[in-house]
Amino acid sequence: MGTKNKELEMFTFDQIKDEFIGEIGTEKRTQYEQELQLEVLGEMIRKVRLERNLTQEELGKLVGVQRAQISKLENNTTNVTMETILKVFGALKAKVNFNVELMNNRIQIAGFKNRH
Repeated sequence: MGTKNKELEMFTFDQIKDEFIGEIGTEKRTQYEQELQLEVLGEMIRKVRLERNLTQEELGKLVGVQRAQISKLENNTTNVTMETILKVFGALKAKVNFNVELMNNRIQIAGFKNRH
């Protein structure tokens, strides 16, 4: 039984996303990227909350929302406003920066820093 040397073709993650999700600028790719960003945001909220030794209920009280809303934010199961995001990170005493990318250039559009 002979063996054949086959070269493995390598693909970048961007090439895989282009092929299976859609190229940058398509509706499907844009939706994927937005959902991914919200998922990362939820993970960051959970991580910082735990570092601050707060329960979801305690954070909710600081922000003025129910525990269930914090759970939904952390698990990316709700639409969220910029105001709510800023309130949550403000309550967590965390710095927040939002960036917009335009033609490979980054510009800062909003920031929040609470130094209590």
